[in-house]
Amino acid sequence: MLLAGKTVIVSGVGAGLGHEVAAAVVRDGGNAVLGARTEANLAKAAAEIDPGGAHTAYRATDISDEEQCGALAALAVERFGRIDALVQVAALDSHFGGLQDADFATWQSVVDVNLLGSLKMSRACLPALKEHGGALVLVGTQSSVAAPSQVRQAAYAASKGALVSAMYSLAQELGPHRIRVNTVQPGWMWGPPVEAYVKFTADAEGVPEQDVKARLAERMALPELATDGDVADACVFLASDRARSITGQSLLVNAGEFMR
Repeated sequence: MLLAGKTVIVSGVGAGLGHEVAAAVVRDGGNAVLGARTEANLAKAAAEIDPGGAHTAYRATDISDEEQCGALAALAVERFGRIDALVQVAALDSHFGGLQDADFATWQSVVDVNLLGSLKMSRACLPALKEHGGALVLVGTQSSVAAPSQVRQAAYAASKGALVSAMYSLAQELGPHRIRVNTVQPGWMWGPPVEAYVKFTADAEGVPEQDVKARLAERMALPELATDGDVADACVFLASDRARSITGQSLLVNAGEFMR
């Protein structure tokens, strides 16, 4: 098991990628400490992932609040004695539009969560990570390196691009402590948000949902979209000792839609 005996904090645990990452951590032998803003969602996820409760703990956490980030890190140490990795999934991705129609107050809130919130959550984990070494796995987006044609999310892309830039500096800064820092960049990822997009588009166009999904898949080198589970597996790999010499890297998980 990739994460046997390891403790991994997973932020942003809801119905999508965060849930899949937490489930993969437990599946691969680790302890998952779950954070998100809504406690009811955390309780539901923990019960589904780990019915006996031996390998999960959770605390309501808004990553834009540094005290709450610290409390989640403290819970991991209190419950399991250590932190071996953070998979930073939590993000604000509900703002759409480009520069011409930009509301910069909203852009600021996106940056506050996606960049500064991610860094606050990462910093909260550092004291425990320094004890044994470990990993920060930051979830980014393909949109930060390749502009999407279907959906315009300039603020989200810019904030995640800034996070990638920060990742390079963090990898250099934290390397002496044997802390690895990497980014996973999903493209179109089959899970609740994309399922909702496909349904909305199909209803708007009066076509079957499968036709919309097939149009998306045509853009990929592989014949189908990556899933939340595929991205979760990449996160677990980078959190594990199998990736002990990998740091300062961005991994696209996108079925080959965009290559570089």
